[in-house]
Amino acid sequence: TGAQQSATVANPASGASPDLLPHFQLEPEDVYIVKNKAVSLACRATPATQIYFKCNGEWVHQGDHVTQHSTNRSTGLPVMEVRIEVTRQQVEKIFGLEEYWCQCVAWSSSGTTKSQKAFVRIAYLRKNFEQEPTAREVSIEQGIVLPCRPPEGIPPAEVEWLRNEELVDPALDSNVYVTPEHSLVLRQARLADTANYTCVAKNIVARRRSASAAITVYVNGGWSTWTQWSGCSTSCGRGWQKRSRTCTNPTPLNGGAFCEGQNVQKTACTTLCPVDGAWSEWSKWSECGAECTHWRSRECSEPAPRNGGRDCHGPELDTRNCTSELCTHAAPGAEDVALYVGLVAVAVCLVLLLLVGVLVYCRKKGGLDADVADSSILTAGFQPVSIKPSKADNPSLLTIQPDLSTTTMTYQGSLCPRQDGPAKLQLPNGHLLSPLGAGRHTLHHSSPAAEGADFVARLSTQSYFRSLPRGTNNMAYGTFNFLGGRLMIPNTGISLLIPPDAIPRGKIYEVYLTLHKQEEVRLPLAGCQTLLSPIVSCGPPGVLLTRPAILAMGHCVEASAENWSIRLKKQSCEGTWEDVLQLGAEPCTELYYCQLEAQACYVFTEQLGRFALVGESLSMAASKRLKLVLFAPAACPSLEYNIRVYCLSDTQDVLKEVIQLEKQLGGQLIGAPRVLHFKDSYHNLRLSIHDMPSSLWKSKLLASYQEIPFYHIWSGLQPFLHCTFTLERLSTSTCELACKIWVWQVEGDGQSFTVNFNIAKDTRFSDWLVPDEVGTPALVGPSAFKIPFLIRQKIISSLDPPGTRGADWRTLAQKLNLDSHLSFFASKASPTAMILNLWEARHFPNGNLSQLAAAVAEIGKQDGALFSEAEC
Repeated sequence: TGAQQSATVANPASGASPDLLPHFQLEPEDVYIVKNKAVSLACRATPATQIYFKCNGEWVHQGDHVTQHSTNRSTGLPVMEVRIEVTRQQVEKIFGLEEYWCQCVAWSSSGTTKSQKAFVRIAYLRKNFEQEPTAREVSIEQGIVLPCRPPEGIPPAEVEWLRNEELVDPALDSNVYVTPEHSLVLRQARLADTANYTCVAKNIVARRRSASAAITVYVNGGWSTWTQWSGCSTSCGRGWQKRSRTCTNPTPLNGGAFCEGQNVQKTACTTLCPVDGAWSEWSKWSECGAECTHWRSRECSEPAPRNGGRDCHGPELDTRNCTSELCTHAAPGAEDVALYVGLVAVAVCLVLLLLVGVLVYCRKKGGLDADVADSSILTAGFQPVSIKPSKADNPSLLTIQPDLSTTTMTYQGSLCPRQDGPAKLQLPNGHLLSPLGAGRHTLHHSSPAAEGADFVARLSTQSYFRSLPRGTNNMAYGTFNFLGGRLMIPNTGISLLIPPDAIPRGKIYEVYLTLHKQEEVRLPLAGCQTLLSPIVSCGPPGVLLTRPAILAMGHCVEASAENWSIRLKKQSCEGTWEDVLQLGAEPCTELYYCQLEAQACYVFTEQLGRFALVGESLSMAASKRLKLVLFAPAACPSLEYNIRVYCLSDTQDVLKEVIQLEKQLGGQLIGAPRVLHFKDSYHNLRLSIHDMPSSLWKSKLLASYQEIPFYHIWSGLQPFLHCTFTLERLSTSTCELACKIWVWQVEGDGQSFTVNFNIAKDTRFSDWLVPDEVGTPALVGPSAFKIPFLIRQKIISSLDPPGTRGADWRTLAQKLNLDSHLSFFASKASPTAMILNLWEARHFPNGNLSQLAAAVAEIGKQDGALFSEAEC
């Protein structure tokens, strides 16, 4: 077009010199009218005597020109410059017919010259994009094309892309480029490319933004390699072995598909049974020898031991005197006499040593019993209950009038704390139970850091130490004898009660209690299974107790028989997890029993080891309790402020870990925690933020909500799941935060947090945080129990035998709301002891002894004999 040409058109007069024709030093250029602002066109020519503008073929009125005259100093020729203004109304008069253009014409004595045409256009930019980018979910390393066709405009709009409000620069990222058609191309999607993308179009008139397109780069899960086959489940005959794999190669992310197929494979196996050896028949006696003896032999060959069977016991060679005629007997000489004297002396020494050993044993036993019967134990027991005696000569249950106001006990005797110096209990017979070994050992009531390091150092020599956590933060330990005791890990709800007489008399065991983090222990879950409790170890493994210890730990299940199948799992020595008990079913072994309560479970076990509670949902109505906790920085030096919403399994141990983590991050609690019932409906958990004052705050999250995948929560193997809401305050003077955070499961119930918080000084929710528990992780002997030792023994001896009118242990179980476990109690040698042990596990250290005493007193009223015995 003429607008794109810069040549001038000259009309010389006849006979005139071309050198004197006007030439343009400045020609008019294309311009755009923005909104209603007039534009200016200018041109300058020399030599020129006249110069005017012509627009769309018509001369512009002379009065609309602004003309300036000057002289070129180097040539002395006249120079003329002229300007005109063009308004929007002038252009719109011919709008639609043809484009509006203007041209400058200059005259001299030699002729005229025309400038190039300058086009005047009205600039604009439409609001609506012809094509906007759309949200996409793509697999990692997949290519992405985000199309963008900007709105119509004059001049044509330039396009740029934003990723989370930051400019995308292809020069800085080789994985990104923009096509001539303005599409954004990501050659290979990366996890870092998960963001909100916006197409921005702009020209001299305006700047337009497209709707944001959320790009989610997901990772489909992949199976890891199979583990080695486990050992055969039976040590003799036909059994099975298994191997497993996990969906961690890679782990599914951002809603990626979980691995398809089985995570556990089983196969049959056969183990050769051990064959114990047996003796063959004795051979014939040999000829009588010169020493007046003959012999016979046998072999361990019928059958010979194989496959790990036991060898034959007993001698393989038998000798005896023979009285053959060839044997001559000499009279005893001096050497024989000396031999007989030596044998007699050895026998006398052995008898003396035996007597000394018996005296030492009796003395130690007498001293220990005297300590146990110390009067301080008896004063820390039941407050006497108002029971009217029927007889005054029957000593039994509550013979001693105790003082209930004294709730602490002092145990003084031969079992002393380590701080007592020389008064230590020495093991006389060396190695009793691994890992104690030979040496000196003491019972103590605390776990100092130095002793913890010594304990871990001793454990490091054992094979099972490889599966224990390093450090002592989540470990308690103590040394125990037949008096029993208690281990507990503060602020976790996890404890181990070792009742009296659970450890055989004369034995001393060094016992530990450990809380494992989920990443430390591989617990395979299949199907709809989910971890309901922490993973806890107590040991050393292989210890067999004479009475069940009670392991207490929290859980997060809303239990109901029709919705759940709950199993207690124990890890075997080979490292495989096995079901040892199904809750609600008749126990197949007397080694384990579990009482499930609303917030905690109590596991009776006669074998120490590693335990966990695992559930499998039977319907979509099955639910787990989640604890929803909000944290935010205690100080905010910048405009940006983050709110972290944790979705935790509702157990104390997980909450303890999060509190410790937030203390390190400088976070503070900004809302009262809430409980959410998360159902097995395969729906994800969603979180959103609302009702922020837009004049003070804005959210930097472009999507309407965040989402946590269902499986990440349901498995229970990822303890610290959380979402972060990034906010920005518009002024540093803004200190008040007011908003509402919604947390809900798709097609399910939800919880809302109404947050009104001063980010500079508000600490009103800090008191909610669980304070550090006061006390020692290890308590030994009577100090570990609320019920005094002697009174406990009298209750057991009185209530174990069947009583008249049902005044026995069954009535006690009913009064303590434990009558649903009568079959388990009845299977034990002392049902009353089991009931009292469970009461100790449930109520220490804040149990109400008065209520227990009242329950025992009511049983005494039902039986006259027991009544009179108690009052005496």
